[in-house]
Amino acid sequence: MIEQIKDSETKKAIARKILEALHDWFEVDDSREKYIAECVNWIFLAVKEDDDYVGFLCLKETGDATVELAVMGVLKEYHRNGLGRKLFEAAKKIAGEEGYSFLQVKTVKMGVYEDYDITNRFYKACGFKEFEVIKEIWGEENPCQIYVMSLR
Repeated sequence: MIEQIKDSETKKAIARKILEALHDWFEVDDSREKYIAECVNWIFLAVKEDDDYVGFLCLKETGDATVELAVMGVLKEYHRNGLGRKLFEAAKKIAGEEGYSFLQVKTVKMGVYEDYDITNRFYKACGFKEFEVIKEIWGEENPCQIYVMSLR
């Protein structure tokens, strides 16, 4: 079941639980803590299985027409069960209803890390298109792939 969470403390608790469990993707403490702190200001969706939150997704406004899928995580034992896709579809619907025209997401470029290649394939399967790679964002060793999609 997908829920939109409004309470700041609940947002932080869900984000902390999921991101700390996904250490392969969120191993940098400062970055993880920044997501947890900032998620209180974003559209926050969570997925619940058996009365427990097992995944979440946050949308952050980056322009008057654009929202970014800022952070997303589903506990590893729930991967490949369609929960990430359900979260994404709910987020896409909300972004359109809120009047945004574009959705973007940033990740590490395909071919750099196997775990992120899985993430890249997920975003492409959701309909994102490659937009640009910017090495200056996260450095030469972690080239930032930006994907975009139209919501219209």
